[in-house]
Amino acid sequence: MILMKDIVREGHPSLKNASAEVSLPISEEEKRLLEDMLEFLKNSQDDETAAKYDLRAGVGLAAPQLGIEKRLIAIHFEDFNGKLYSYGLVNPKIISHSVEKSYLTSGEGCLSVDRPVEGYVPRHARITIKATDIEGNPVKLRLKGYPSIVFQHEIDHLNGIMFYDHINKDNPFAVPDNSTPIE
Repeated sequence: MILMKDIVREGHPSLKNASAEVSLPISEEEKRLLEDMLEFLKNSQDDETAAKYDLRAGVGLAAPQLGIEKRLIAIHFEDFNGKLYSYGLVNPKIISHSVEKSYLTSGEGCLSVDRPVEGYVPRHARITIKATDIEGNPVKLRLKGYPSIVFQHEIDHLNGIMFYDHINKDNPFAVPDNSTPIE
């Protein structure tokens, strides 16, 4: 079971390095890692389990956050309309994106960042990603709004990019050009 102590924090090299592609089919060890990452997210969102194990709530987790430089991410959350997004993905890649931007009005957080970081994080409003799921099936997802932001945040981790790298250094609350706020 993954606990908060297993998640590396700011300054760890795996958070700044680009991660390696994963060979397909994935190994049993990699499959187990993705299952454990999904389990962590589900546990972190369950109030009782989170309190018992002192877990911070998360909607996404990337392997580099565990010090493992492989292109693996887990996502688990319900969007504002109650649609469930629950994926363990291998080699996710954004294959197209909108010119239009979006950002969370509340800002973004990260399990690897133990401090509040204020400011708007400009993201693509719409993205299409391709990946392989935990069972080895090809996946193609068209995402917009909050789900688009979550997936971009996790894919950034695979490229050594932290969410705050996108924040305008001179004016953290500058509204990105051609953007839609996500409440």
